Amino acid sequence: MPVLEPPLPLPAAPRLSLPVTRRRLGPGALASLVVHAAIVGALLWQSAARLAQLGTGSAGGGGERPAVNFFALPAPAPAAVELPPTPRVQLTALPPLQEIKLDVPAIAPALESAAAPGGAASGGGGQGAGPGTGSAAGPGSGGGGDYIIASPRTAILPPLAKVPGSVAGRTYRVRFWVSADGRVTRVEVDPPIRDEAYRQELVQRMMAYQFYPARARDGVTVASVFTFSMRIGN
Repeated sequence: MPVLEPPLPLPAAPRLSLPVTRRRLGPGALASLVVHAAIVGALLWQSAARLAQLGTGSAGGGGERPAVNFFALPAPAPAAVELPPTPRVQLTALPPLQEIKLDVPAIAPALESAAAPGGAASGGGGQGAGPGTGSAAGPGSGGGGDYIIASPRTAILPPLAKVPGSVAGRTYRVRFWVSADGRVTRVEVDPPIRDEAYRQELVQRMMAYQFYPARARDGVTVASVFTFSMRIGN
């Protein structure tokens, strides 16, 4: 049988420690320590003396705190400021404005009365004479008053598109019955237009115009008749 040999002993583990060397304090280090200790002692002594002056002891016994005196500052005297005297303004009486009178000549236009179809009418009210019979009241009071006639707000132009041959080159008189607010209430064309479509288009266009209404001498707007002549086409 083979012979077993005993195991070899393991080597010891090294010690993991730092070598510490002892060093003695020299004379300079000792002197520095004494100086620092003296400074700390002086600070503590000054602090204790300060606390004793304020009345607080280290054993817990409290003294009275020093009284604080308050005093009021005198109020500043108001500064006197001299203001210049207020200037006196003398008012001068203005002469009254003179009234300027304007001599405006009287305007007495010939206002045409509203004539009934088929007859003629006078400036006030009257009986019409002609192929038919009828009566009509004019816009004025028989021609006894002065008026400022009505005037159109824009230029009056006939329809120029598709003018029929029976109308082109002829002159027509158009009467506008203008109300007191400037609206056209009635239109008559003399001589009558034969082409019915063009007549309706012209009358509809004339009815759409706006007027400055006629005015009496006292400024009141009144109804009136305005006559306008136009040549249609060439």
